[in-house]
Amino acid sequence: MTDEANKSLVASDLSEHLQKIRARTPARILTGRAGSAYRTSVQLELREAHAAARDAVRAEMDLTTAFGGALVRDWELFEVQTRARGKDEYLLRPNLGRSFNESSRLKIQECCPRDCDLQIVIGDGLSVPAVSRQVPTLLPLLRAGAESAGWKTGRTFVIHYCRVGILNEISELLDPRVIVLLIGERPGLATAESLSAYMAYHPRADHSDSDRNLISNIHARGVGATEATTRILHLAAQIMTAGASGYTIKESRTDKPET
Repeated sequence: MTDEANKSLVASDLSEHLQKIRARTPARILTGRAGSAYRTSVQLELREAHAAARDAVRAEMDLTTAFGGALVRDWELFEVQTRARGKDEYLLRPNLGRSFNESSRLKIQECCPRDCDLQIVIGDGLSVPAVSRQVPTLLPLLRAGAESAGWKTGRTFVIHYCRVGILNEISELLDPRVIVLLIGERPGLATAESLSAYMAYHPRADHSDSDRNLISNIHARGVGATEATTRILHLAAQIMTAGASGYTIKESRTDKPET
């Protein structure tokens, strides 16, 4: 075999190995360089990803655009808002995103049943694209799983300018056993469409992140919708059985939802 043939074979093998490695992560690894800088294609990809992340943070939630009219009607989704009066205030004052304005408190109490087993809530968070991309697939799967487990589920609603701490006030208003908050994650350069599912058992005003459980990175190249649904339902079952949530609960993939 000639030297040129050997070089060609090594290059071919290296390319195949690189492709396999890159396929395992959305991170930009082994991208090569041009001198001491990124290649032009990589630099352009980074700028595009940064723009997508900025747009995701600044986007406003519109239910029909995000979910489609059919899903909004089928689920009887309604909208409420935290004490943040707009996107700028929401970003500058996180505390306002942890409690509802008065009209929203009254609307939730009027529209939602109390004392359910599972209350699913949608929050825009820091990425509206994450919510619009992931939630329409997750919701039917979660409902089917909850029904199969024999759980009583509450009416789902959507929160504008939402922070994770809103879980505590939802519990105060509706007192479900377990709350699942589907909320847009802070976008990064790998994806702007990653969703988180925060879960808590009877949260109260003094509860913090240590009293909650989290399944994160729900997106096409992370935790897929089917896997996320299974993990959410199994974790909800663990939480109900233990009568607690937070750092004392270690997620088990083998438990099955129980009534």
